[in-house]
Amino acid sequence: MMELDSKIYIAGHRGLVGSAIHRKLKEKGYANIIARTRKELDLERQAPVESFFQEQRPEYVFLAAAKVGGIWANNSFPAEFIYSNIMVQTNLIHSAYRTGVRKLLFLGSSCIYPKNCPQPMKEEHLLTGPLEPTNEPYAVAKIAGIKTCQSYNRQYGTNYVSVMPTNLYGPNDNFDLETSHVLAAMIRKFHLAKLAAKGDWEGIQNDETYYGPIPEDVRTAIGFSVRNPQSLRGVGPSGPEATIHNPQSVVLWGTGTPKREFLHVDDLADACIFLMSHYDESDIINIGCGEDVSIAELALLVKDIVGYTGNIEYDTEKPDGTPLKLLDVSKLRGLGWKPKISLEEGIRKTYQWYCRSAA
Repeated sequence: MMELDSKIYIAGHRGLVGSAIHRKLKEKGYANIIARTRKELDLERQAPVESFFQEQRPEYVFLAAAKVGGIWANNSFPAEFIYSNIMVQTNLIHSAYRTGVRKLLFLGSSCIYPKNCPQPMKEEHLLTGPLEPTNEPYAVAKIAGIKTCQSYNRQYGTNYVSVMPTNLYGPNDNFDLETSHVLAAMIRKFHLAKLAAKGDWEGIQNDETYYGPIPEDVRTAIGFSVRNPQSLRGVGPSGPEATIHNPQSVVLWGTGTPKREFLHVDDLADACIFLMSHYDESDIINIGCGEDVSIAELALLVKDIVGYTGNIEYDTEKPDGTPLKLLDVSKLRGLGWKPKISLEEGIRKTYQWYCRSAA
């Protein structure tokens, strides 16, 4: 069991998951936490990672570093997703073994399960069918991480556990509309559409400055345009360079019919810390809330929370991804853990954080 003075390394401490684990550990009184930025330590390179572990000798490791993205990013950069994730996780797991780390927790993903997996998805469904093609390279990398942990446990007697979170959201999520996941993309699209409807050009500029360029198709759909299609930065609110008109709609990918389960990242962090003390098996374990919602239902909820009053359209030429993704969390519930943050409460908190960050 981790003591409050145990030396803990969080790989990926600036990301959605890693930052939540960092916050939760500090909240619980853990004070000896190690973290390195990508600039300080390139996890894709074996030698620096090995040197870091030799020098720091962490006792516990949360392996939350990963290259992640939505359907578009996974489709567009499959080589980057499989290479980066396999390199990072392999370097970290092997270095943990070589330096005698007491316990390592590897963050997988629910996308490891087959595309047409029985619902809800049980841990034993892993490798029982073909994967969803749009994120197969990422899923294969995560499966490799699971098998690496299990193989080291089997051969070397290590204590490496692998957890499979459902779809996550919360503070420090990725809101880049080219690479973000569905819930983060919805929050930003509805927010921008609300700003456009109010004619809030300054708000739109602030949003782009903080969260990155706004794609032209999004600008067109929600009702504003600029002469320079690459960026809004430095463009004035009037004259020939820019116009805002009444927004027509927010356009979302797919049909809206797929169902997804969502877990606030603070709940995930709490579950990970709980499992560090209460789970020592090689078998994977799911982390989720056990309830799902359709993309269309989710869109209406986000629309209401953001305060956007326009229309929602679906681009049915775009892929839906896996039709159903609900985790069976009975194994985790049996250990005594369950989430505390409802979907509506979590989205409200996330949207409040989003607005504060871009202000």
